[in-house]
Amino acid sequence: MRKYLSNILKLLVTILALWLVLREVDLQEIWTTILSADLWWIFAGFMLFNLSMIVRAWRWWVLLRGLGIAPKFSRLVELYFVGNFFNMALPSGFGGDVVRVIEVARDVPTDVATGTVLLDRLAGLIMLFVVAMVMLPFQTAVIPPHILWMTIAGFVGGIVGILLLMDGRLIRRLGGWLPKPLNPNENGAVGKLLQAVQGCGWKSVLQAMAISIIFHFILAGWWFTSGLAFEQSISYSYHLFIMPLVAVPLLIPSFAGFGPRELIVPTLYTVVGVPQEIGLGMSVIVFVITRLSGLVGLPLYLLSLLRSTIEKRNEEESAESAL
Repeated sequence: MRKYLSNILKLLVTILALWLVLREVDLQEIWTTILSADLWWIFAGFMLFNLSMIVRAWRWWVLLRGLGIAPKFSRLVELYFVGNFFNMALPSGFGGDVVRVIEVARDVPTDVATGTVLLDRLAGLIMLFVVAMVMLPFQTAVIPPHILWMTIAGFVGGIVGILLLMDGRLIRRLGGWLPKPLNPNENGAVGKLLQAVQGCGWKSVLQAMAISIIFHFILAGWWFTSGLAFEQSISYSYHLFIMPLVAVPLLIPSFAGFGPRELIVPTLYTVVGVPQEIGLGMSVIVFVITRLSGLVGLPLYLLSLLRSTIEKRNEEESAESAL
């Protein structure tokens, strides 16, 4: 019942966000705008998105190595693509993370797998805001105060959050009254998760953050190409600045993040003179790119199932031979 209620909530959020977007624009004009997009620039964005999957797998590999775990890098790349397939297939932006945890937990404890996936996400999000703050002095556009303060709040919150998480003392002190499964001082789910996150060590976390900068430039790149698909020469530095605000709506419960992002993206781009219909068209193009990339994960997932079946059969045959 809880699962159904969760899916209903995501559906309602998506419908509400899309209704708020579409009531302000002309559907026919949006459709005409999308059809006019340059397919070559869309393809360039598609390739950049797939490149980012490899970079993110590299970031995850660094965190696992910090725990003394040495998985095959190719396996983590495969899991990232498979996870993206499930992000496409399931009504959630986090379904792929669950799949990554389940798959890598075959080789490491589940709490360790969960901790590294959580830290992988967090490192990426924090560095979005860090790069945005670095890009702020280079903005020639008039940034609305609410966008400016949201960026500053995200930057400060992210830095404070990672410091508290890696130190752990304040979290343990404040969470000491919670029941065992949620108590960070106990050997429950939260306690094990905190241990796994801290076990990665600052060296690995800082390396992951450095890799996140590379990912951030690629992320801004596929939004940049989506603008070029509509003949919009938007400053690349502006893309770098607004990327955290583009990414945060994906954390809102919805179907694959569709709806909340489309609600905010046109507003962010009207600041630099992009018509609302084109801003929405860019967001739709990016959504299509990410969904198409999910199809790359399907054959990889099927191959992994076949490989697991063969390995299991070989193990059974070896066991029978030993008897």
